[in-house]
Amino acid sequence: MAISGRTRLYAVLGDPIAQAQAPSLLNPLFERSGVDAVLVPVHAPPDRLDEVVAGLKATANLDGLLVTVPHKLAMCGHADELSDAAALLGSTNALRREADGRWYADNFDGHGFVRGLAAEDRQWTGRAVALAGAGGAGLAVAAALLAAGAARIDVRDPDPGRLSHLVARLTSRWPDGVAIASGPPEPDTAIAVNATPLGLRPEDPLPFDPADLPPATLVADIIMHPAETRLLRTAAALGLPTHPGIHMLTHQLPLYQDFFRLGR
Repeated sequence: MAISGRTRLYAVLGDPIAQAQAPSLLNPLFERSGVDAVLVPVHAPPDRLDEVVAGLKATANLDGLLVTVPHKLAMCGHADELSDAAALLGSTNALRREADGRWYADNFDGHGFVRGLAAEDRQWTGRAVALAGAGGAGLAVAAALLAAGAARIDVRDPDPGRLSHLVARLTSRWPDGVAIASGPPEPDTAIAVNATPLGLRPEDPLPFDPADLPPATLVADIIMHPAETRLLRTAAALGLPTHPGIHMLTHQLPLYQDFFRLGR
């Protein structure tokens, strides 16, 4: 679809942003839906986020924002209204401008992750999940897995503040659903998830060692580029099943279509 003076704008915010896969998926969705719009990547360093968002909000033909690492928690402060999911998590990955100019925020990361697992017939009901990363994405994934029947989320993160934030948020809804991991994964672990940025760069250390996992544990990564992270390669070499990050985004597309009211 050609860009014209009537084209509506959407932006995806992140730091870094080169890894973002949303433009390659959302722009074809706009075209299929007959929507004259384009999604562009915006590199927003954390110390300039407020300034960047203020400028984008002042752009009259900007209709929506997507949010990636590390801004999902901070962007809640730029919304006028939060969905129930965003309020529970204190995290958002999508904001839309309403007809009255107010900004409404929601979070679809967890729903996309769980839908991606279900589409691949992965099993987690009644089992434990080992989660690395207590930031915005980790919160969303943990909440969605608990809502979908996981027995417990065992979470680890080097930042005590992020850990405390995740535990406080989720134990209000699932009092026995979250534990801070201090040792190797428990024998009932069904899935081990990387919800950290580790893996975006080739030199990054592993977020956890797949060799410590029980046999047949599914190793999932939310990183979308590279498609096969070092974590997934290491797990596959050990004979463990793997689940790449792109599934989380592709299964959010119908949710974005409804949220942004595309094709209506």
